[in-house]
Amino acid sequence: MRILGIDPGLNVTGYGVLEVGRDGPRLCEAGVVHGKTRNSLTARLAQIHDGVADVVASFRPDVMALEELYSHYKRPRTAILMGHARGVICLAATQAGVPVVHYSATQIKKILTGSGRAPKSQVQRAIQHELKLDQLPEPPDVADALAIALCHYYLKDRSARMKGEG
Repeated sequence: MRILGIDPGLNVTGYGVLEVGRDGPRLCEAGVVHGKTRNSLTARLAQIHDGVADVVASFRPDVMALEELYSHYKRPRTAILMGHARGVICLAATQAGVPVVHYSATQIKKILTGSGRAPKSQVQRAIQHELKLDQLPEPPDVADALAIALCHYYLKDRSARMKGEG
């Protein structure tokens, strides 16, 4: 089974692909998709879509795990713009027939660190430990994407049971 974790962003979208075997998850690939900051919003969205579609086509994940949209009441415009990025990411998955699951940032952090308010550095150390990496995953967007994928790995059985009960 392959899990693709995505940390959506308009300028930098992190991704991480985990291969799940008998010994648990292992890192298959991780990186970033860039939306060029000087381009128009529509051009950046096209770049994000195309980049994520390339990752999906290359690694053929069984599922995409995506961070839910978070909005601060003082910055509603940011939430709207991030919604655009999430939309083209979901479109890329749907076009490839890959199901998408969503997790909140606090849920992801709590699963990996025990605290829903853990700082990025703590999440990076948790990812390094869980995946037995020699170095901290960089940039933080990659660490976040891997955290999302690991969250799905840890919750996937519970999620499947809940769908069966519905």
